[in-house]
Amino acid sequence: MLDRPKLTGTRRLFLAVINSWKGLRGAFQTEAAFRQEVALAIILLPLAVWLGKGPLEKALLVSSVLLVLIVELLNTGIETVVDRIGLERHELSGLAKDVGSAAVMLALANLVIVWGLLLLTP
Repeated sequence: MLDRPKLTGTRRLFLAVINSWKGLRGAFQTEAAFRQEVALAIILLPLAVWLGKGPLEKALLVSSVLLVLIVELLNTGIETVVDRIGLERHELSGLAKDVGSAAVMLALANLVIVWGLLLLTP
């Protein structure tokens, strides 16, 4: 590995933002589930701000939506690394992908529970 000086300050921040956008764009282009969740977020985020009765409720509604996107991105990262290592079937590769999928499912369940509790209870 080459020994390069570590970037600091605004240059490091700028490159981090660029790389983050690359990741978002890559996930959006390659993952149908991420595109579906982004579409859901486009609908739910404005609703969260409108329906939340106070700052805390709004924050819970918004964060439950964002959590789904975050977990999906992490799941995509896991799947990409597993596929990069090899496409042959392996028990541990399957487990890694299944665990990532389960995390997304729990984030979606969290979204439903938070929205249900905040919007359907008096």
